[in-house]
Order: sequence, then structure tokens, then C-alpha cells
Amino acid sequence: MAAGERALIVGAGSGLSAALARRCAREGMEVVLAARDAQKLAPLLAETGATAVACDATRPEDVERLFAALDAKGGSLDLVVYNASGRARGAIIELDPAAVDNAIRVTAFGGFLVARQAAQRMVKQGHGTILFTGASASVKGYARSSSFAMGKFALRGLAQSLARELQPIDGGIASPQRTANQPDSLLDPNAIAESYLALHHQQRSAWAWEIELRPWVENF
Repeated sequence: MAAGERALIVGAGSGLSAALARRCAREGMEVVLAARDAQKLAPLLAETGATAVACDATRPEDVERLFAALDAKGGSLDLVVYNASGRARGAIIELDPAAVDNAIRVTAFGGFLVARQAAQRMVKQGHGTILFTGASASVKGYARSSSFAMGKFALRGLAQSLARELQPIDGGIASPQRTANQPDSLLDPNAIAESYLALHHQQRSAWAWEIELRPWVENF
């Protein structure tokens, strides 16, 4: 991240998205927050200098208006984070189908709509990052939480498809004996070391037990 970049956080609220907004603002990024109820973001806007746009991420027309508003301001779109999720709790035999439909639309379909608009712009400008907030439910379903698992499984699948479509990733480690003609096609060992140390110093309240490091230019 760097000053002059712009970040969009969709599904903004008081938790992770607020922490992301604060972190991006400290980096000097322009921050735009999107939520169905933009008024609730007033304290965060005052704290971070971010701007807010009302947007229901499950509605294609709302998402189109959101990105059109960004286009109207000019400049690039460097980071997009989709943090919205929905959940209908309860036993499978008791769940309201309409509530489950809404939960999946918020968690997964909204992610697709936002990623589609972001990708259109990032492909054109030649750079950008799209991030989805996952959960353990994206790899393991829990009892009485089937709607959340369905949405997060779908969101994880979307992320993997986007990675293969927009940014092929895999590769080896560069060394004096192993070089490549194409820049960035091999992992820089110094960059790997930085990631290792970050993992070593990670806070135990947000613990990663596995990370994948790949150069951005190669297939997998």
C-alpha cells in the first residue's frame, strides 16, 4: 500500500472493515466505504477521513452505481475488499428458504458483483488487488450454520477462480544458480524471509497456520 492509492471496502461496519479502514488511512490511502446503511459509518468517517456510499451489494444496480461514483472521481482503484456476509441460523429442517437465499446472496453473490466491477477496472489499468473475507466455514461446515457455510464455500470458490483467471500464480525460488528471463517469475528469497518473520511475529488472536507465497506471473 502507498499514499495516493485508493481502497474500497464493501460491507463496512465496526469490526474488521473498520480496522482495515484505519490501516489504509494510516498508509495515506484514500478510503471509500460501502454499506447498506452508510449513516452508521459517521464516527469511522470522522476518524479516518473516508467517504461512504450507500450500497446493497446483492443488487447489481447498486454495485454499478457504486463503481460509477468511483469512476466519476477519477484515479485508479487499487484495493477492493469484500467484507459483507449473511447468515440464517438454525437447523436445516427449520430454516426459512427466503432467509437462506438472502444470506447466500449477501455472502457470495454480492462478492461476485463487486469482484466483477473491480476486475473490469483493474484489468484495464493493469494492476489492483481484490480480497474476500473468508471464514473457517469456507472449508468446514458447522451444525446449524449451513447458510453461512454455503455462502463462504461459494466465496472461496470465486476467489480461486478469479486467481486462475486474472492472476496465474505458482513458481520456484530464485538463486544465483536459478534465474529467469521474465521478471518476478521466481520468488525473491528476501521477500519470503519477510513473510516468514511476519508469520513468526503474528498475533495469536489472528493466527495463520498456513500461508501460500507465489510469484504473480506463473500458472498453477
